[in-house]
Amino acid sequence: MSVLKNSVRMTLVSAAALTVVASIASATPSTTSTTTVALSAGDRHKPSAKPTVVLVHGAFADASGWNDTAQQLRHRGFAVQAVANPLRGLDYDSAYLTAQLKGVKGPKILVGHSYGGAVITNAAAGVPEVKALVYIAAFAPDRGEALGGLLEQHADPTVPQLPQQAFQFTRPDGSARWEISLDPAKFRAAFAADVRRDVAGRMAAAQRPVAAEAFGQPAKHAAWKTVPSWALVARQDRAIAPSLERFMAKRAGAHVTEVNSSHAVMVSRPDAVTDVINQAYRATR
Repeated sequence: MSVLKNSVRMTLVSAAALTVVASIASATPSTTSTTTVALSAGDRHKPSAKPTVVLVHGAFADASGWNDTAQQLRHRGFAVQAVANPLRGLDYDSAYLTAQLKGVKGPKILVGHSYGGAVITNAAAGVPEVKALVYIAAFAPDRGEALGGLLEQHADPTVPQLPQQAFQFTRPDGSARWEISLDPAKFRAAFAADVRRDVAGRMAAAQRPVAAEAFGQPAKHAAWKTVPSWALVARQDRAIAPSLERFMAKRAGAHVTEVNSSHAVMVSRPDAVTDVINQAYRATR
């Protein structure tokens, strides 16, 4: 038990440096982007020619966070699948997504938010027809890197500790496990400061906890080494430090767009997220 508590404590420290989710000011944020791609008439009328966009959420969230992004993508003619990420640990979640992807026929663009970025980085390896990886305020670890280690190595004193709550439960086999969630009262400030208060309240209530070991398991693959990548950096992210997002994007050779947004950029700025995904499509079609 003491070993488990120490392991969890180390994970929490890492996740604190991590701050896997974010926050920004409460006004409609301005956007500056290294590239802006206009929607052409042809984009709206060729659904069969476009890849399926697979959206993978991160910790302290669920698939509903992609609703507005998915709607905009469908309007542009994309098929969309928003996966329910199990949040049981990087190995488990990556294996789950790999199995899901094998059921998606034809070309695919994988999009990961936050912890979901680590999952797509692992899962895409060996899956045919993945045309692009898109990182939305997300982790993009290299092989052998754990997310907690990345957070510690790239700690930013301007990014506060996440208001985490840990709880323990006993599995049917008698083993104990720890889960981490965010304090609902502090969720908006930490995760979604530029999201409407009522919407952020619903997000806090519906958040799904993540297994504590998720930030301690090393990545087994780094698909960005062979698959083209795009990254959206949330400049006012207070979960993952923007400097860490830039570091990982640069290392991956990603095409980078930056916006003034909180960590929950897919909720506050679905237009910016959709534009980055469209950039990836147009560059790889």
